[in-house]
Amino acid sequence: MAGQRPDKMVHYEVSNGIGTITLDSPHNRNALSSQLMAELLDAVKRTRDDESRVVVLRSADRVFCSGGDLSAASGGGLNNMGAETLVELLRLIVTHPKPVVTRLAGPARAGGLGIVAASDIAICADDVTFAFTESRLGLTPAVISLTVLPRMTSRGAYDTFLTGRTFDADEATAIGLITRAVAAGQLDDEITRVCSELLEAHPQGLRETKTLLARDILARIDEQAEEMAGLSARLFASDEARTAMSAFLNRKKSS
Repeated sequence: MAGQRPDKMVHYEVSNGIGTITLDSPHNRNALSSQLMAELLDAVKRTRDDESRVVVLRSADRVFCSGGDLSAASGGGLNNMGAETLVELLRLIVTHPKPVVTRLAGPARAGGLGIVAASDIAICADDVTFAFTESRLGLTPAVISLTVLPRMTSRGAYDTFLTGRTFDADEATAIGLITRAVAAGQLDDEITRVCSELLEAHPQGLRETKTLLARDILARIDEQAEEMAGLSARLFASDEARTAMSAFLNRKKSS
């Protein structure tokens, strides 16, 4: 039916004290489209006041997130509003009163890594790959730098940001982007173990400890968010970036 809303891209359920947010947009590998972002933002807000005590962020399929929605961006569909929405999402995760655990069973790219870095604990399968692809598209990891840079080593950031290369789970762990990697077959068991340990903690203890730990990242967000959102919007709107994104999408279609 014309004008009908597409199927939901984000699902949420609560069971045994754990709220699970699932990204489910397989047609574009969970790219950060306006719909997915709006639904993810809504889901994160819901978890703040419900009966959950731990929040798990995951994907329905292997791919966690392919980054920004380049189809929209190359046609001018992304603007400062999209960057501001991402800032709001990252800030909500960082300031969430409950621990947020991210489960990665498959690749994470570009903007998706900002979400990974915003979470409190990030566990991935040992075959997961990562990449900050922005430099290859005439962009820079502007907004996501708010959460990524406080996590990563300086040398690791220079290397992965500038080259845009793909790197593996061992390197992601070594440079501080994720908490740890486990064998793919043990990923769900590890998530269960981590959540069980978090459920042993007192809600006030978790809330106040998160506030303590997040102080520096939150200060960075509050001080630099407007500047980074403006930088992101400017670069996405540039002719150079649009040309690079269009070329990338054309290569994908022909491959």
